[in-house]
Amino acid sequence: MIGRGDVLSPRADDPAPTIDMNFKEFFRQRILRGLVRRLNNLKIARMAQLVTRNSPPAFGAPVVFFKASTGIDDLSWNSGFHLLASWALRLKGIPVAYFACNAGMSKCVLGTNRDDPHKAMPCRSCVYQSQTLYKNVETFKRSNVQTFVNWFDFERDADLEKAIHDLDLTHLSLFTYHGLPLGNLCLPGLRWILRIHHLNNDENTRYLLREYILSAWNVAQKFSKFLDETNPRAVVVFNGQFFPEAIARYIAQKRGIRVITHEVGLQPASAFFTDGEATAYPIHIPDEFELNGEQNKKLDAYLARRFQGDFTMAGIKFWADMKGLGESFLQSAARFKQIVPIFTNVIFDTSQPHANTVFEDMFAWLDMTLEVIRKHRDTLFVIRAHPDELRVRKSSRETVEGWVTQHEVQKEPNVIFVGPKETLSSYELIQRSKFVMVYNSTIGLEASIMGAAVLCAGKARFTQYPTVFFPQTVDKVRRKMKEFLDAEKIDVPPEFKRNARRFLYYQLFRTSLPFGDFLEPSVRTTQTRLKSFGLNELMESDAVKVILEGVLDNGDFLIRK
Repeated sequence: MIGRGDVLSPRADDPAPTIDMNFKEFFRQRILRGLVRRLNNLKIARMAQLVTRNSPPAFGAPVVFFKASTGIDDLSWNSGFHLLASWALRLKGIPVAYFACNAGMSKCVLGTNRDDPHKAMPCRSCVYQSQTLYKNVETFKRSNVQTFVNWFDFERDADLEKAIHDLDLTHLSLFTYHGLPLGNLCLPGLRWILRIHHLNNDENTRYLLREYILSAWNVAQKFSKFLDETNPRAVVVFNGQFFPEAIARYIAQKRGIRVITHEVGLQPASAFFTDGEATAYPIHIPDEFELNGEQNKKLDAYLARRFQGDFTMAGIKFWADMKGLGESFLQSAARFKQIVPIFTNVIFDTSQPHANTVFEDMFAWLDMTLEVIRKHRDTLFVIRAHPDELRVRKSSRETVEGWVTQHEVQKEPNVIFVGPKETLSSYELIQRSKFVMVYNSTIGLEASIMGAAVLCAGKARFTQYPTVFFPQTVDKVRRKMKEFLDAEKIDVPPEFKRNARRFLYYQLFRTSLPFGDFLEPSVRTTQTRLKSFGLNELMESDAVKVILEGVLDNGDFLIRK
């Protein structure tokens, strides 16, 4: 095991010191994170002991929890949600079976070093962190199926390794083994960690995909056996997109077992739980639901802050210093008949399997858009890169900025490119636009709320309801873009704004389960730490009540407010 918290161990995603951060500050931050992590782990251990002492005798079929793809040596937000939800079930007398990785994959998504794919996994620190989370939980005993943790290790399958050894990237991506689409289930995680959609058919990429496939098969075998031995009432997994949880979800659903996925919610320190795909954000809004005066006021107060750049997502504040359009921009825009902003998204959102239902990917959409741009010189197109493209430790490697350079878009006289580090106000841009173009970014939902015509090209969370113009073929998107450019006036159906407001209200105040009384941002705000609280406070919280009802009584995971 790792020594007493592993204060100085580097993470796979730790950045090197930059010009803005000297070595002294770099190591000071690392030491501080290590000390905070160690104190947090002690608090978790104490709370875990209290949970064990105060849990009544367990009864019935267990609920399985599995989260191999969130957190290595820190408590991630989703690890926090996972832990608190499982504690609540145990305190309710429900058996909980944790499926936990004990170096159970030759390569995992979070542990992969994209600059050195052959670098060893940080398994020691990861297992140590997991052991902290599952403190005072017994290791699995077949004769006593109550609350326990089942640690799975890695066994390399020689036959599978031989079968995939000489395959190229295409065949690896489509590879199926004993009826399991292992290649396809591994692709989202591979694209996410490499921060690239169009994977290179080189040996490093093929090596990673081979190891992911071998690891996914190991998870499949171990998880199948685990389900045989536990016969759970439900399975709860993080995200469901990365291959460890994706394979577990796939296998459980094939057996007819209910699977619940979770992700961070739209509000700070909040979680989203669902029977569907958490990243697709399925929400059922009753047809008769209308916002009342108080609800409208609540939503408008949120939007007023957001339009000023005052919002965070998963601990990240993107536009802390949002600026207006500026005189230079306005002078340039005055030379054109109309303005059309084009809002792009980041690779790890546009590469989700459910996003690309019309175009092959976001860059294919941009290619088509550029063709139209070159035929409409009277229109100023403003291409806006998402600020998350260059997030520390999650910086994209296939970027809109790179696409702009490759296609020499900066030479187009009717295009302005706004880079990911620029703080130009997207909302002022929307107010001056003829219409708005998005792939699947949330800005499309906000633009609809502002009354703008929005032409969407990728499946987004909000496209499950009529909120934007969303043609279903490439040719129809192209034709709609040209129609909007030539139109004197664009008529926006009134239900778009209504549905957009209803959807955003649900996202913010019904689906975002608040955990702020129990979790707070850590030194690194993308991580969290446990607050001090009593077990009664946890059990009486709105978030826990919703999760218990959702898991145990097939509830809808919505706050009743």
